[in-house]
Amino acid sequence: MNIAHTPDAGPQTPLPGQHIIKLAILAVGGQGGGVLSDWVVETAEASGYTVQATSVPGVAQRTGATIYSIEMTPRTDRLPVLALMPSPGDVDIVIAAELMEAGRAVMRGLVTPDRTTLIASTHRMLAISEKIAIGNGIADGDAVFATVRDAAKQFIGFDMEKIAADAGTMISASLFGALAGSGALPFERAAFEAAIRKSGRGVDASLRAFGTAFERARDTHASTAANDEPRPVPGPAAPNGPTHLLRQWRGLCDRIAAYPLAMRDMATRGLAKVVDFQDLAYGSDYLDRLDAVLEIDNATGAEVEEWALATAAAKHVANAMAYDDVIRVADRKTRSARFTRIEREIQAPDDAIVQVTEFMHPRGEEVCSMLPTRFGRFIEARPRLLAGLDRMVNRGRRVRTDSLIWFTVLFTLAGLRRWRRRLLRHAKETAHIDEWLTQALQTAPQNYALAVEIVSCRRLIKGYSDTHQRGLSKFDRVLATVPLLVPRQDGGDWLRRLREAALKDEDGGALDGAIKTVRSFAGTGDTLAARVKAD
Repeated sequence: MNIAHTPDAGPQTPLPGQHIIKLAILAVGGQGGGVLSDWVVETAEASGYTVQATSVPGVAQRTGATIYSIEMTPRTDRLPVLALMPSPGDVDIVIAAELMEAGRAVMRGLVTPDRTTLIASTHRMLAISEKIAIGNGIADGDAVFATVRDAAKQFIGFDMEKIAADAGTMISASLFGALAGSGALPFERAAFEAAIRKSGRGVDASLRAFGTAFERARDTHASTAANDEPRPVPGPAAPNGPTHLLRQWRGLCDRIAAYPLAMRDMATRGLAKVVDFQDLAYGSDYLDRLDAVLEIDNATGAEVEEWALATAAAKHVANAMAYDDVIRVADRKTRSARFTRIEREIQAPDDAIVQVTEFMHPRGEEVCSMLPTRFGRFIEARPRLLAGLDRMVNRGRRVRTDSLIWFTVLFTLAGLRRWRRRLLRHAKETAHIDEWLTQALQTAPQNYALAVEIVSCRRLIKGYSDTHQRGLSKFDRVLATVPLLVPRQDGGDWLRRLREAALKDEDGGALDGAIKTVRSFAGTGDTLAARVKAD
């Protein structure tokens, strides 16, 4: 716990009628919450206030969410009694560096509609519990936004992370600007800016973010805050490159322009993903698969369903084609953008040497999958040979990718992308994609809704190594029930229930129970609604 206050001497007795401004900052590790707290303290002290600041670090959910508590009051010849931590219902200003932290402040009772000004960035930084979920574990940000907006007396909410990133600094600067622009503290703008200048580090970038956030917050009022929703995810950036490659890219984009409007955006994003994964020819293969799906979609009268099958395929075929293999992992780890992001997140000084350590734990199967198809199959067909290979490579090791040797190793692995189509893993993935899509397209004329759910089941497969194997096992078990569901009008509903059960837990207990339920009424006339009611 850190405590900072003016060094005035005197007994700590309460002053009758003296107003104390109480402020709480909730920041995730690495967002500069301590810097923001220091700036607030410096601004208040320079403006003639007695200030006390404390901080209590957290260690759960988000690699450490810290609460900073600041109390201030006009300076007199006597030192007031100030609290060490914010109390529910007794906070004037709450600053949250992320949307869910604002929600937690409301849950703790720190935000009240009769008193509190809530300043929050509306961007999302996923919690550990959201990242480790097998399926989509991301919490509903819209619901939290609506709740925090209504819980405060005044709400200042917009994407302060983007403002900071555009200015080349940390979010603490834009949060500080929003605080100054909110008018919640009785200090002039110049006093806030002076605190930034006094810090002496990254001043110009911090002042740019401060100014932008200040103007945005000043123009924000509680009655119009509902318009400050989290920004949408941007589409793929326009590519740069040689003229002949850009010409080919535009040709692929022209093919997408002829697609139904409902699927164009997803198809554009999918195309960008598979081209980044491999090359433009691979992007053409992606569109060939979508053409086949769209042909079936049109034949089944999909206008009524707004091309649900083709739209689902645009997303999940791209994810399937951009599978996670050793080559892709090595490519991601050696991109310059990754090292730039790491330096930014740890706030490394310009003259600092940053060391990056990776944990690598390859299995024999993964090494075998990187071999030419015939050679890889030769090893796989001989269990003793494969087991020997696994003993050689299957051991955890920590490697320094900032070193020349290991960076060169990973960079060389990433360079195998040009030969990826000849490797065993690609042959397996291609065969699996073709089998999966064929099953969906053959099902569509008989049961369109079920075909859409078959395509969506691809989300069960993700990651690599053990994670990939577990997902593939669940995928196969779920799709094994399709023949039982094809003749049923509610077959799509049941397959969706099976997929959701598979996403709930790792051991597959929920999936086993759902599959037993499906098999128990296979061939009967029970509908989903009737079965659920009976259960």
